[in-house]
Amino acid sequence: MTREEFAAQTEEIRIKLFRTAMIYLGNEHDALEAVDETVYKGLCALKKLRQPEYFDTWMTRILINECYKMMRRHKREEPMETMPEISQEVFDRLPLKDAIGMLPEELKDIVVLRFFGGFTMAETARILGVPQGTAATRQRKALGLLRLALDEEGCEKEVKHGLQR
Repeated sequence: MTREEFAAQTEEIRIKLFRTAMIYLGNEHDALEAVDETVYKGLCALKKLRQPEYFDTWMTRILINECYKMMRRHKREEPMETMPEISQEVFDRLPLKDAIGMLPEELKDIVVLRFFGGFTMAETARILGVPQGTAATRQRKALGLLRLALDEEGCEKEVKHGLQR
């Protein structure tokens, strides 16, 4: 694959990469940084890409690794006292985001890639390096856990709402 082909294919998937990074990292600045770093690392390691038809999968795997690296780095940093962006503040309060954040890493990866990254089950399995059946099982388990978490959230709101009357 040439650098020109790399640039063209990267341009085709940049939105998908950004959406995936936003789900993992939760803010635009970090997501853009992760995508930039992914493109840089992909370009540096271009000669290691054995099967160009799996370019999207390869780049997404690099992105996921970069997101986890950034999340580990953020855990070590002291939180800054800044005003959050309004849209980010609203997003952070969504029960779904909290529920996804509580999932184990292997289940969270499936949900993010399938439903927010727009990848098929086969692509998701390839990205994660697991058989497609394993990916399907993890998806069912993750969705079941999310359903339970969101049902509990709904029950708590109903109880609180009923108490306020």
